[in-house]
Amino acid sequence: MPEHEHDDHEREFDLRWADDAEHKEPSARARMLAARWKENPPGPQPFRADPEPAAPRRSSWVSTAIVLGSVAAIILLLGYAQFRAPY
Repeated sequence: MPEHEHDDHEREFDLRWADDAEHKEPSARARMLAARWKENPPGPQPFRADPEPAAPRRSSWVSTAIVLGSVAAIILLLGYAQFRAPY
C-alpha cells in the first residue's frame, strides 16, 4: 500500500473513531453560552420572533428642509464674511 493511501486510511479510521465516541466535548461557543446562561438565563422566545422595531424614519421633506437650510446658512455666512472683508 503506498504511503499516502495508508495515511488516508488512518485519517478515515480516526474520523470514524471520533464520530463514534460516546461523549463529545461541546464547542467553545456552546460552553461560553452555557456559562452565561447559567448565571443569567435568557427569557422565552417565540419560534420566529419579530425583529425589534427600528427607530421611526424622518420624512423626506424634513431631511430636504434640513439640507436646504444648512446650504442657505453657509451661503449667507460666506456672503457676510466677504462683505465684511477689507479690500
